[in-house]
Amino acid sequence: MSWVAETDYEALGQSIVANATGAITAYSVAFGELTLVGPANRVVEALTFLRDHPETRCQELVDLCGVDYPDRPLRFDVVYHLLSMTKNHRLRLKVQTDEDTPVPSAVPAYPVADWFEREAFDMYGIFFSGHPDLRRLLTDYGFHGHPLRKDFPMTGYVEVRYDDALKRVVYEPVKITEFRQFDFLSPWEGADYALPGDEKVKA
Repeated sequence: MSWVAETDYEALGQSIVANATGAITAYSVAFGELTLVGPANRVVEALTFLRDHPETRCQELVDLCGVDYPDRPLRFDVVYHLLSMTKNHRLRLKVQTDEDTPVPSAVPAYPVADWFEREAFDMYGIFFSGHPDLRRLLTDYGFHGHPLRKDFPMTGYVEVRYDDALKRVVYEPVKITEFRQFDFLSPWEGADYALPGDEKVKA
């Protein structure tokens, strides 16, 4: 948790927006945290500003993650969490993009963004232009889809098992066998039939 007061974040947010020359366009303070917003095509400029400006000095990119809002035209937020060791504060920068438009890679400003961006690409399908090696990081080779998208099925698309006859791992379409029958009756009101085991109870 940061030690900077919320009123200080108000002043800092105003100063950042005034001096970032359009790379950061808005800010908000909530729960003692400062969140900045800017256009995705200028994210490297915004990150470089936050890294080098005397008021911010965010030397570390702590995390980069995606957030999925499938009902929006720009469905993804890319969120950068920054830390200043010298100023003792944390900042959050957000940009938006869609499924097809890449966000410039943050690697020129923060080399540590390399694997963070690979994870966001793997989990959400967010593209990063200029990335030195944009490929999947957590899922298997040939994996179909992006597991953290809200429209990705909980079961996935394929299941993996070892085939003893073929002596290798095989991929097969997911088959869901439903053994339960749901009656959608309220458990508080009671079912209108004997539940398994209840037939043993004496009247």
